[in-house]
Amino acid sequence: MTLLDGKKTSEAIQNEIAAEVAAIKARGGKVPHLAAILVGNDGGSVTYVNNKVLACERVGFGSSLFHYDESISEEELLLKIKELNLDADIDGFIVQLPLPKHIDPEKVLEAVDPQKDVDGFHPINVGRMVAGLPAYLPATPAGILQLLERYQIETSGKHCVVLGRSNIVGSPMSILMAKNTYPGNCTVTLCHSRTKDLPYYTRQADIIIAAIGKPEFVTADMVKEGAVVIDVGTTRVPDASRKSGFRLRGDVKFEEVAPKCSYITPVPGGVGPLTIAMLLKNTLSAAKKEVYA
Repeated sequence: MTLLDGKKTSEAIQNEIAAEVAAIKARGGKVPHLAAILVGNDGGSVTYVNNKVLACERVGFGSSLFHYDESISEEELLLKIKELNLDADIDGFIVQLPLPKHIDPEKVLEAVDPQKDVDGFHPINVGRMVAGLPAYLPATPAGILQLLERYQIETSGKHCVVLGRSNIVGSPMSILMAKNTYPGNCTVTLCHSRTKDLPYYTRQADIIIAAIGKPEFVTADMVKEGAVVIDVGTTRVPDASRKSGFRLRGDVKFEEVAPKCSYITPVPGGVGPLTIAMLLKNTLSAAKKEVYA
């Protein structure tokens, strides 16, 4: 069993980005600038956005954080998005989800200029991805592709089972794993909450990508010997022994599943660190006008 070290892979990607940014600065070019909008004080969201800001500093990006109280109106938020769309200094920006219930997330995400949509959530970028055109890929699926590629895991002709059909991970992951590329060329089965006899499908899988949001959902009896298991889950579960009062659990019951795997990601330290690295990679692409020339 080989542990897929997302932290180490993320550091390698960020070092590559930092080297390229240093070269851009040396020739007097424009430094990439990533902005983030955060609404409210959800603990997970605050931590995640702060980590993005720190990552920007590490690679030499400019960064801006716009933090609003959860009482901000939808109209005010849309005006801020319009302002960032028009700001020539900002190459890309993200609106951290989830948003308060009185704000329509679809309306907000569609308001972001697709050329600055480094999260890859805008319908235009999703459509370009499906059509095989240059696009900003959603960061988590893009990070998983990087992990598979850098560990040289064979995917062609393999059966990949994706658990979860969210627009952020599951659905785009299923599309990308089926594409005629590497990583890709898989036969893909997309399972979800309405799938009957789900273990029947997971036991056939050469590659399982678990993004279902249920801690320790995938157990040893659901996985065949030698499978590659990618765990996207990051659920906070209570743990009185920790200062924070919680610990992170993935969608896979790691202790019993790991011995059956050829490769597996841990939680934390697996897919999570790669999400930020790929957001930075998208921002660098935006600054270089690689997607929308």
